[in-house]
Amino acid sequence: MPEVIFNGPEGRLDGRYHHNGADDSPIALILHPHPQQGGTMNNKLCFNLFNMFKDRGYSVMRFNFRGVGRSQGVYDHGIGELSDAASALDWMQTYNTNSRSTWVAGYSFGAWIGMQLLMRRPEIDGFISVAAPASDYDFTFLAPCPSSGILIHGKRDENIPVNSVTKLGDKLNAQKGIEVDMCLIEGADHYFAKQQDEVIRHASAYLDKRGA
Repeated sequence: MPEVIFNGPEGRLDGRYHHNGADDSPIALILHPHPQQGGTMNNKLCFNLFNMFKDRGYSVMRFNFRGVGRSQGVYDHGIGELSDAASALDWMQTYNTNSRSTWVAGYSFGAWIGMQLLMRRPEIDGFISVAAPASDYDFTFLAPCPSSGILIHGKRDENIPVNSVTKLGDKLNAQKGIEVDMCLIEGADHYFAKQQDEVIRHASAYLDKRGA
């Protein structure tokens, strides 16, 4: 998969990009866990999500937020990282001008950034949020939530209590015209060490359901 360097708000950002080549291929952006807790674009789950979209015919990117790997800049508590994600989406759109749909998938911190990106970018058709940190961050900005998606969470997640995520899902589903699926994975903690395939299976099934 080609290595790409593109301009972000605070300098160059380092990514991996697969280009589908079809004129109307859909696009997807993968966002990694917390930069200060070892999160990078090479996280196994992010890598697997990348390959899932690639295998479904998407042009897809995963990249390092500012200050991670070869990406320039320093950690910015989510504000700058959101701008990084917007820059990554801009870059993909310049090479996929006729894409028929746009998706964002995030894991942990990346899920929080991805769901903020929904509010900035009305062209995003759906989201996949894995281990969304609903107990650590305020998600009230999703009022209203602009697109439907799926929340995937481990039943044994000790970092982010399950009830905080189910509460978020219930709140979003109470909004008119929005449908958020909730998928709880048996035996899985925050890291899905033995449930990677199951996460991808549920994510892929959701895309099937959405005709994506």
